Amino acid sequence: MISVDTNVLIRYLVRDDATQYELARRCIEDHAAPFQPALVTLLVMMESEWVLRSAYKVGKPDIADMFTSLLAMRDFAVEQPLVLNEALLLWKNKSVNFANCLILARGKALGCDAMATFDIRASKLPGCILLKA
Repeated sequence: MISVDTNVLIRYLVRDDATQYELARRCIEDHAAPFQPALVTLLVMMESEWVLRSAYKVGKPDIADMFTSLLAMRDFAVEQPLVLNEALLLWKNKSVNFANCLILARGKALGCDAMATFDIRASKLPGCILLKA
C-alpha cells in the first residue's frame, strides 16, 4: 500500500500536466490492489482543497464533487471517509473554510464535544464554541 502526496492527487484530479498525470496514474494503478488502494490522508484532502481553490481557482461545488467522486474510486482509500463526508456536508451548506469543517468533523470522530475557535464564521457550525473577550 502507498499513500499519495497532495501534488500527486492534484495531478491525478486536474490532469493539467499530461506527463505528471500519467506518472501519477501509473503509480497509483501499479501500487493499488483490490484490497489495498492508494491512501489519501485527511491532511492531503485539506491541502488539496486549498490548492484547488487558491492556485487553480476551482469553485466550492466542483471541489466538493471531486472529493465526493474520490470517495467512490476503487484505486483510492480516503482516511476516515465518514469524517470527510461529514466535513463535505458541513462545508457545502455553510460559508466557512473547508479546513474548519474537516477539523470539526475529525474532532467529533475522536470524541470531542466541541471545537473552540476565534473564527466567527466557523463558530456558526454546530458543535463550535466562539472564544471572545
